[in-house]
Amino acid sequence: MVNLPTLILPPRFTPDSIAIARAAQTAGWAVERLSSWRVPEWLKGQEEIVLYGEPLFAAVVAQELDVTLLEPPFDWLPRLLPDYRRRHVRLCTLHEARQLREPMFVKPADDKCFLAGVFNDGARLPNEDVLPAALPVLIAEPVRWEVEFRCFLLERQVLTVSPYFRDGALVQSNEGDWQDARTIEASTFAQKVASDPAVELPPAVVVDVGIIENRGWAVIEANAAWGSGIYGCDPVAVLRVVRRACLHADKVSPADRKWIVQRVAAEQGI
Repeated sequence: MVNLPTLILPPRFTPDSIAIARAAQTAGWAVERLSSWRVPEWLKGQEEIVLYGEPLFAAVVAQELDVTLLEPPFDWLPRLLPDYRRRHVRLCTLHEARQLREPMFVKPADDKCFLAGVFNDGARLPNEDVLPAALPVLIAEPVRWEVEFRCFLLERQVLTVSPYFRDGALVQSNEGDWQDARTIEASTFAQKVASDPAVELPPAVVVDVGIIENRGWAVIEANAAWGSGIYGCDPVAVLRVVRRACLHADKVSPADRKWIVQRVAAEQGI
């Protein structure tokens, strides 16, 4: 008899977590939605656990369950080939970003501890009494995105794609549909990036792509599959990607180890 994974979800119900849960149940998986961030003892020691939820939740629960989470490193986008990025991006600390005196797009590299956006002056960023000076942030040249797509990739293959923003607004219709005529173009571009051996990618990852006004198709960013919203993507395909991104600690290969990001929050048990 084949042992199927157990999917662990956070306490908060969201449309994404509900869709993922249904896909897992249909596949015959066990699904457990925790009532808190504390893991019940009976869940520990299971052969295969798959996590889906916000980064801090996943990091804390993964530590308790000996689950290793794979994801792109914070400097993945700055190191991406310029032809795929089509704008200047760099990784720095919050302290460095606060010294900026020209408009720049700034976002936290890890989790959503402040709202990303264009800051006209670095002094408008959260001060260091609120967030640590060493907090990693990404700074990018401000551009206008005409449309943005989410792509879930497994072993460098695009499995499912959905538009999510168009002209700065959610694409979702009143009927709940996520549609854009350029979805095939988005999938083709994402696959081109993923197929390039010069581009390093985790075995399971989310890559967002879009069209920059007057510049064309570009990569927006890459994110952990286990912590990304699915928008209109196929939940069954998403579940396959998420599963590959969650490994028991004793099943991590040498090739997988480069995609492990250490988080202070997880280490401190916050």
